[in-house]
Formats: sequence, C-alpha cells, structure tokens
Amino acid sequence: MWEANPEIFLNDEALLPLAPLAATKQPQILLQQIVERVHEVSGGKRAEISTYTKILAGLKYKQDLIRQLFREGIMRESVIYQEILAEGEKRGEQRERQFVLRLLTRRVGELSPDVRQCIENLSLPQLENLGEALLDFQGMADLDVWLSQEDV
Repeated sequence: MWEANPEIFLNDEALLPLAPLAATKQPQILLQQIVERVHEVSGGKRAEISTYTKILAGLKYKQDLIRQLFREGIMRESVIYQEILAEGEKRGEQRERQFVLRLLTRRVGELSPDVRQCIENLSLPQLENLGEALLDFQGMADLDVWLSQEDV
C-alpha cells in the first residue's frame, strides 16, 4: 500500500485538508503541524481550509482531539459551516412543522388544504405558539379562532 509523506500535504495550501488522512505514527503531532500551517494561511482562505481540514480529520480522529487543536471560531466564520448550519436549521424547522401538523390532525381532524397552507406559512415563533395552543383545542373551531387571531 502506498503511503504519502505528510510533508507533501503540509507544503501546499490546496492539499492541507487532505493532510489528516496521511499515514502517521504520531497523529497528535501531525494534527498540531496541520493547525500551525492552517494558521499561516492568509485571509479568507484560512477559514475555508480550516473547515475542510476539520471535516476530513473527523473521518480519522476523535472529535475531542480535533476540537482541542483547532479553534472553534475559525470554523464558525466559514461559509461552508454556515451553509451546513442553515440547512440543519431548515430541516429542524420542517420536522417541527410536520410534527405540529400531525398533532393538529389528531386533535381536530383532517385539515383542509387551505388550513394546511396557512400553517405552512407560519413563522417559527408562530408555529411554536400553535404547538402549545393546540393542547387546549377541542375541535376545528379552536384552530380557526387561533389562526384568525394570528392574522393568517
């Protein structure tokens, strides 16, 4: 099996993210060298390279070691990290919306397409309020009153 010398990856910014995958008998030393090299990268490229490097390091090393060596702030600045975070938030909101719809259907019966659309258009705070309010609903009339009070 071919083993690449980690120095090859450490000497080229474009290859830095691959460096954690290089074979080594001293992983902590290699990761420390990588971190030092990432900190030498100039400007906006540093955050991107740091993010990619941490993602690939996560395939081989424990999260605690990676966190210990890399500063969390650099990753949070990354547009890739922000994109992943936004996608996760969007998925979480969609799951919450689907859960509230299931609870409503169970509580008040089948929802009309118009009512479903109203609920789909609720903001996250409104959706959370509806999730609490539906516990007191006795029927569809309660949902209609709640929606009218929200100006939906």
